[in-house]
Amino acid sequence: MRITAVEVRLLEYELEEPFYPAWFPGYPQTFNRVNLVILETDEGLTGYSAGPAFGAEAARLGELVAPFLVGQDPFNVEEIVQILRSATFLGQRIWYLEPALWDLIGKACNQPVYKLLGGFQDRVRAYASTGELRGVEERLEYLEDVRKLGIKAVKLRFHSLDWREDLKVAQAVRERFPEMELMVDANMGWRVAGMGEAPRWDLSTAVRMARELEELGVLWLEEPLDKHDYRGYRLLRQKVNLPLAGGEMNQDLHEFRELVRQECLDILQPDATLSGGILMARKVAALAEAHNLGFAPHTWTNGLGLAINLQVMGAAPNCHWAEWPFEPPGWTPKARDFFLKEPIMVEEGYIQIPQKPGLGVEVDPEAVEEYSKRDL
Repeated sequence: MRITAVEVRLLEYELEEPFYPAWFPGYPQTFNRVNLVILETDEGLTGYSAGPAFGAEAARLGELVAPFLVGQDPFNVEEIVQILRSATFLGQRIWYLEPALWDLIGKACNQPVYKLLGGFQDRVRAYASTGELRGVEERLEYLEDVRKLGIKAVKLRFHSLDWREDLKVAQAVRERFPEMELMVDANMGWRVAGMGEAPRWDLSTAVRMARELEELGVLWLEEPLDKHDYRGYRLLRQKVNLPLAGGEMNQDLHEFRELVRQECLDILQPDATLSGGILMARKVAALAEAHNLGFAPHTWTNGLGLAINLQVMGAAPNCHWAEWPFEPPGWTPKARDFFLKEPIMVEEGYIQIPQKPGLGVEVDPEAVEEYSKRDL
């Protein structure tokens, strides 16, 4: 089988209500923009993948990478990863092309990708992942809605200029919902400034917060420091007992090697669309397993990105939680999964690993046509 054509389409879905991502202070997000990767082959199979798009930055990506991919055997994933790695030297972080290879491989073998990666589990416990900063009453209402969906775990966002305001929310949630499992994401790993004031925690703040959250029975604290602050993470981990998680914007094997070698984290969280692809994420899972660490991929991109990471989770025995992004009214399953035939939902507290061949889900051609942004 050989790749015969490469296309990258910009899809743009208007959100029903503006979404205010905690990790991007001051930015009212009104669209979910997606770079949809489409690989055609000489055997009539089509492989898909997707990455987040901020604007039209990837409008010509398909024609730029086509000379490097056309004629390639999609089974030669390691060889093509070398090409994608070379692109990073030129400022192009296009790891999200790699999962389209696995979509083709799975379809050619008539198996979902996770089974080709070794298999392990066909469902993973879900936690609802919040995306905005909200006050106490709003967040308590959210927890009530989440509980009605059968979800028994929630990840809260901490990103206020005064961390005490975030802590008040966590304390109120714990008091009202003592049975709910809680995680906390500080989003300090890749600080975004420019549109609003962006907080930054130092080591002493991270220590204080971790100790407060430990008292609340929180399962982990995510990204309390910069993603490359290996020394800071090591010192923090030595000072507190609360498990530390991170890695969503770290990339390639060498960065995760350093996170492990320098004893920074308890839980590694690569995203197969951002960190290096499916094969890289599987390697990171094995690296974590060899060091008795947890593995819980980041999934906050789009519906296909969620499906991609679920395939890796299904093959990782050290993965116990699946992130399910959910922050209505702005960020709903429809807004997240708008170009899939069916949204990925939680059933009785679990997410099923999609079982169709390849990435396990179907892209809706009509939705692709409807939401393609062509006037670039």
